[in-house]
Amino acid sequence: MTAMSKFSATIDDAYRARTPVSEALYKEAQLAIPSGITHDSRFTFPYPISVARALGPRKWDVDGNEYVDYFGGHGALLLGHSHPAVVEAVQQQMALGTHWGASHLLEVRWAQVVQRMIPSAQRVRFTASGTEASHLALRLARAYSGKPKIMRFVGHFHGWHNEVVAAAMSHFDGSVPPGIAPSVLDQSIVLPVEDISLIVETLRTRDDIAAVIFEPSGASWGQVPLPLGFIAELREITRKRDVVLIFDEVITGFRWSRGGAQARYGVTPDLSVLAKILAGGLPGGAVAGTKAIMDQLDPAEAKAASREKVGHQGTFNANPLCAAAAVATLELVETTNACQDAEDTAAEIRDGMRKVLTEEDVPWGIYGEASVFIIFPNPAGLPIDPMTFDPAALGFKGIKGSRDAALINRLRVALLANCVDIMGGPGGVVSAAHGPSEVAQTLEAFRAAVRKLKVEGDIQSK
Repeated sequence: MTAMSKFSATIDDAYRARTPVSEALYKEAQLAIPSGITHDSRFTFPYPISVARALGPRKWDVDGNEYVDYFGGHGALLLGHSHPAVVEAVQQQMALGTHWGASHLLEVRWAQVVQRMIPSAQRVRFTASGTEASHLALRLARAYSGKPKIMRFVGHFHGWHNEVVAAAMSHFDGSVPPGIAPSVLDQSIVLPVEDISLIVETLRTRDDIAAVIFEPSGASWGQVPLPLGFIAELREITRKRDVVLIFDEVITGFRWSRGGAQARYGVTPDLSVLAKILAGGLPGGAVAGTKAIMDQLDPAEAKAASREKVGHQGTFNANPLCAAAAVATLELVETTNACQDAEDTAAEIRDGMRKVLTEEDVPWGIYGEASVFIIFPNPAGLPIDPMTFDPAALGFKGIKGSRDAALINRLRVALLANCVDIMGGPGGVVSAAHGPSEVAQTLEAFRAAVRKLKVEGDIQSK
């Protein structure tokens, strides 16, 4: 019997009883789609819910169940689902055309609002996804520096392209993931973030490093926080060594603040990788950076600098439909308190969850920054006080390196059975649309889920 097949019958029965249409649709999907899902993080045992519609902080599945949603379009929906201004902008644009194969006003307005908000954005180039933006940023950095190597950090996620997949979600030991050529991995220097002295020494003694790319939140939207002072020290050494510093702000951009993590922390990178909120819930990514680096995409500027232009195509780059959603979203982020409202609500959820765990005598941790909350299910049974838990004390091995996938899945399904949907971190992203009623329902569901897991023997009290 596998760990997954030991799933609690009580929780399993409650979930299945609520979601028979989702179960039937999943069986149908498995005949056409590998594993029946289209994104690895949507895997749920015994099957995922299928959603029919969403509005604000909530969504409804094909069985008619209503959920408080913390998946948030994988973090793309700071304003919540189907915000009226975004819906109107997309509907108007749909009637005018979805793809003109030409330059247009909206792409200019989109770039301009990014310039106003993101400190590093002297110039902006759009892509169709965060993975594509990550790929382009590395290409630009190598072309600019003339160096081959990229420094990355264990557990930091930069998309699914070949150069960055190893040691991001798996193969933390440096082994080669299936489908990846070993020679590709040779172009990365992957280090742990816990040892800043090793990072500094590597940058100081090597002359072949083009760029350092990392998540300024810490690995996986802050699941593994960075050591104190890490970002400022990394900025200082990369500047001294003429190494391009790249912030992967796919999650943190427009969420950690209007200007992303770089504005929140007061450290400006050379390049920023953006996506998710950037495109207002539709597909879209971008690289934003210094004029000198970005101008390698400009034929005239590249020629003037005696450089070969860096090639970059993309059928759906800055297409009018995505640009319409993006401009409507970012103008609201720029002119309202959306970031702060979401952050305040997330803080309420984190505080409430800590109190639930304390009252239920469960030694788990709750943490997170800005508008996210992260649950640490304590698979090793450490003596944790939920009110004082510090994830930084555990490092990567203690947080991500010791994940109990079966327990995380059971927590997720127990919450789904109580009408709350979280991501598999486990944790969630909070939108500006979440309010007191969602907080209250979430904390009630969390308490019910913890109690069921205790009854079933999945977690132990202190």
